[in-house]
Amino acid sequence: MNPFDSSPLIAPGVSLQALRQVAWDGVTTGVPVFLGVAQGEGETLPEPQRLTIWPEFLRRFGAASHFLAQAVQGFFTNGGEQCYVLLVPADATPASPSPLTMANLHHGLQIIEALEEIDLVCVPDIMQTRSLTAILTLQAMVLEHCDQLGDRFAILDSCDTADLAILNQQRQQLVGHNGAIYAPWVIVESSPDPIPACGHIAGVYARSDREVGVHRAPANYILEGVLDLNLSLSDHDWASLNVKAGPGVNCIRSFRSRGIRVWGARTTSTVPGWHYVGVRRLIITMLRWADHNLAEIVFEPNNSALWITLARELTVYCETLWQQGALQGNDPEAAFYVKCDAETNSRSVRDLGQVVAEVGIAPTTPAEFIVISLVHNSSGITFA
Repeated sequence: MNPFDSSPLIAPGVSLQALRQVAWDGVTTGVPVFLGVAQGEGETLPEPQRLTIWPEFLRRFGAASHFLAQAVQGFFTNGGEQCYVLLVPADATPASPSPLTMANLHHGLQIIEALEEIDLVCVPDIMQTRSLTAILTLQAMVLEHCDQLGDRFAILDSCDTADLAILNQQRQQLVGHNGAIYAPWVIVESSPDPIPACGHIAGVYARSDREVGVHRAPANYILEGVLDLNLSLSDHDWASLNVKAGPGVNCIRSFRSRGIRVWGARTTSTVPGWHYVGVRRLIITMLRWADHNLAEIVFEPNNSALWITLARELTVYCETLWQQGALQGNDPEAAFYVKCDAETNSRSVRDLGQVVAEVGIAPTTPAEFIVISLVHNSSGITFA
């Protein structure tokens, strides 16, 4: 019997002390990497650099672009506490005047693959090009990077336009599980022109994780340091950019007496159940936790003793998520289940060198439960 078929699922009480834990057993969330291109004079460092305060960026990255600098500043202004920054050399030519190209973006994405500390990816310099085709191509590369690795989430900027048809084109063409689009651009005191909002949004993600948890939708937060927006989106605009049961564009909106707020938490995924930022980031965090805490089981014999151990560890972790309010249900049995036995690990599975655990969870945001398979083999842990 599926435990989710019982009584209605109600979110349990939440302990504030428990929820302020941002790191779950060594897994820290709300840590972005900002990838940009070097411009002007200054040192370009070949490895991502960890920053904990805004002045560090000013000291280390004199060659950073305007968009990158504004994004990092916006991150710290909105509650971010640590991030990584990588500058790649500009690759502009007369035939390709944008400093960020497929070649140097690919190079940068390869470098940040090894970053285990991050769970967010921001590339504001994509918006230095004015070509819609180039923007969509580069953003698709970032989405593919996040989907392939499975341990990070892309915060994507909308095109700088007042044409909703272009924004909807961006929504329809950028499809991936681990990403979200935010519109419009923001106006800040330190910039004469509007800037992409990804850095400010990343700060909101970090603040939301710290105050509640990775499972909470990073929405309805005031964007700090933002004076205005370069496009006013109405309720009708919001509805057209967030079609039912599909990928959406998350709007940044200005409300009288309520400030400028993040208004939406939809992903770029077309798969039912993956439409919500909080759900996808919860799954990402579960994968990162499993990779961090269960990696050593690859050396154990694939038998019933291993299955029991794996099921126990996953059960304890899922119960912790339920206690923190990440899963809905009056009791753990209604919030999740873990199955790791001879059925999930048939002879054909074991012959492949894999151990498979099935995990069903009921996230608090959507009104449905999600079943995933944790697959462990010699190359690591993945969810299917």
